[in-house]
Amino acid sequence: MRTGPAAGPHVVRLANADTVLRRLRDAAGGGLTASELVGATGLTRATVIAVCDDLVGRGWALELSTERADGTAPGRGRPPRTFAFRADAGVVIGLDMGAGKTTALVADLLGTPVATASGTFPAGAPGEERIRIVGTTALTALASAGIPPGRVLAVGAGIAAPVDRDGRIAAGQGFWRQFDVGLADGLAERHGWRVILENDANLAALAEQWRGAARGVDDVAVVLAGERLGAGLLESGRLLRGRHGGAGELSFLSLVSGAEGPHGIGQLARAWGAEEALAPAGLAGLAPREVTAEVVFAAARDGDPGALRVLGRLSERMARVVAVLGTLLNPELVVLGGAVADASSALLPGIRGALPSLTDTPPRVEVSPLGGGAVALGAVRRALDDVAERALDISLPTPA
Repeated sequence: MRTGPAAGPHVVRLANADTVLRRLRDAAGGGLTASELVGATGLTRATVIAVCDDLVGRGWALELSTERADGTAPGRGRPPRTFAFRADAGVVIGLDMGAGKTTALVADLLGTPVATASGTFPAGAPGEERIRIVGTTALTALASAGIPPGRVLAVGAGIAAPVDRDGRIAAGQGFWRQFDVGLADGLAERHGWRVILENDANLAALAEQWRGAARGVDDVAVVLAGERLGAGLLESGRLLRGRHGGAGELSFLSLVSGAEGPHGIGQLARAWGAEEALAPAGLAGLAPREVTAEVVFAAARDGDPGALRVLGRLSERMARVVAVLGTLLNPELVVLGGAVADASSALLPGIRGALPSLTDTPPRVEVSPLGGGAVALGAVRRALDDVAERALDISLPTPA
């Protein structure tokens, strides 16, 4: 058995503080008595009290009053000391930087959203301009909640490109290169924020497991299916990245018969809807240039034959995509997400019905309840995880 040097007192104190802080955080804002913390951590009462007093001094915790509503103290004996995590000790920001727009979601340290804002990028905007717009959007969200920028403890940022463990964007196709603008360094230089860059589908997967369709499920594929397909993969509850962060990239679908590439539901609905609009029967009386994904799904709900044919083709295409994921990765669940999530519900019967004939390991298929907000919410989750990992090294800002 290998043994190492015994941990020094400072290391032990930090470990104890981290243990207690995580327990307080897990209580989701509710107070825990010293006795409850002793039982939950296995530490002595004296250690728990000392740690809690230190956390209160650092700004991570607060001691709750033991007075009744009428101002009187509780019954006989010494009242129990009760402590709670300070969710307002700072904030995190979740960013979703897409090709044409960006979204910023501000949340407290328990992940409760407090503000959001969106911005758009001009066509062909250079990297510096995109960074400026992302930063301005985040500042707008903060200002709407009256939160100074200095209270931001971490920022999670999602982009539609592979990101490795060191935050580098993989070299590759031109679509990815438009996101390689130096976002993390740019926001750090402009605003002093710590930024964790991550693939957008990976963040969507974190969001679905945290607060979406994948709660309680450890083996999941979350497919962002709007304009271009990309997947975030969880295996045994952990993100599956690959060496360069490209484990969930679905460009290989161009090699799969019947899948034909990573074209998303929105893109295909427009293209196939335009084809139907050119046919003699037409599609809802529209010219091809007037066809949008939303129009196709609305027309299908109204029973338009052309729109229903498009939905049939979409169901068949997505069933093949899900079957490939089911065969290669064997997830318990595949979640269809992104901006088209709500409309994708109309495809579920066709997808589910086709899967048994396409794979021996058909996964369960659901539509995300988070819609287009999954990436920003997952970015919040990633930022919260970062704060939790280094909490005791953070000097909290003084409350305004």
